[in-house]
Amino acid sequence: MPAERREHREHDELQGEGWSRLLAAARRRLERTGGALDGDIGLARPSEAERRTVIGITGRYRAETAQRLAVPLRDLDGYLHDRYGTGLLATLGRLHGPLRDRPAERADEEVRREHALKSAHSSRLAGQGWFAAWLERIAADGTLTRLVRRGDTPLLDAAVRVLERLPGDRERLPGDRDRIPGHPVGVVPLPVLAEWATGDTKALVPGTPLEQLVLRALAQRRGGDVPRERAGRRALWESAGAVADDLASQVLVLNIGAEGSAVVCDWLRDAADFGIPFRLTLHQLATDHVVPAARTIFVCENPAVLRAAAGELQDTGAALVCTEGVPSAACHKLLGDAVRAGARLHWRADFDWAGLRITADAVARHGARLWRMTAADYTAALGRGESTPLAGPPTASPWDPELARAMEKSGSAVMEERLLPALLSDLTRT
Repeated sequence: MPAERREHREHDELQGEGWSRLLAAARRRLERTGGALDGDIGLARPSEAERRTVIGITGRYRAETAQRLAVPLRDLDGYLHDRYGTGLLATLGRLHGPLRDRPAERADEEVRREHALKSAHSSRLAGQGWFAAWLERIAADGTLTRLVRRGDTPLLDAAVRVLERLPGDRERLPGDRDRIPGHPVGVVPLPVLAEWATGDTKALVPGTPLEQLVLRALAQRRGGDVPRERAGRRALWESAGAVADDLASQVLVLNIGAEGSAVVCDWLRDAADFGIPFRLTLHQLATDHVVPAARTIFVCENPAVLRAAAGELQDTGAALVCTEGVPSAACHKLLGDAVRAGARLHWRADFDWAGLRITADAVARHGARLWRMTAADYTAALGRGESTPLAGPPTASPWDPELARAMEKSGSAVMEERLLPALLSDLTRT
């Protein structure tokens, strides 16, 4: 029979009802085993056409009541070769394209995974626990595998470069020896950071795969999860010294005062004279040289504390800065300049795991002293009312190890508003 007619007949017959499920099962099996013709394939609840096809292939009668029919792959291969002149592998390839070699693909995928991890572990950050934990998590949850399968493993290298270039992990910023023009030391705009790390100023815009990878690392470093809301993600960037918008990065202050002749300093002095809360932006702090006049500055986490101080103490209260959760880049800039000018910081936050992390960072970064942030303060406040359960991963309290132990034992958080009478008393100027 001419080859063209044989191929036409083959195409018509093998596309029929009796063959489609059988050949699909054979293809799956061969792709899974790398093309080995060992074993058999089965059809559950076969149709009449499938039953007749299997009888023709095997030469053995199968009852109409059979619920499963098994076909040895070698029998199927031999049948196709005798009838059409091509074996099973060639027939499947001609009908539906080349077969995949899944074992070889998995082996290649594993090699590329290991290569990507090896490259990441060569970073100077590899010795830090959070960095290793981040890599372990993205390898375990399928993130790395998805990157490999999409051919996106360069994203992991780019994420590592971003993390290495964050101001919090460098003694100096790239480029100018001291700072980026128009931005304070220790702060880098996200487009600049993206350019340094990838050559693309838009590589870290919200929602990009690279941004998500880096934010997961930063959340791991802080001991929490990536915030869902935009403000929380911006705060996470700022905690590492990267700002998307130096106008959006702000710090809330009361009675802070300022030294200097810049217009922002005049505003701060006027606000302090009348006991008016005031917001400073990172742009203002970077543009004008603002040095807080106060030599003792109290720091709280929640605006309710500052609002109460403004209402009850007005201009008779001590200088107070509110972080409003995780301190912003503007907050760190202001307090860092204050400390360098000789100010002492007295710091507190909520009695929850995030509050402990914020406080520990303040002690390490600014040499802050603790303000009613001990185990005794927590225990006393705990007994004054109902509390919400602690959430998130536990952390330590290096300044008072008993505090973290007491919190873990009780399982309860205490917001700093419960300490408000004592805090206002501390803020009263004597």
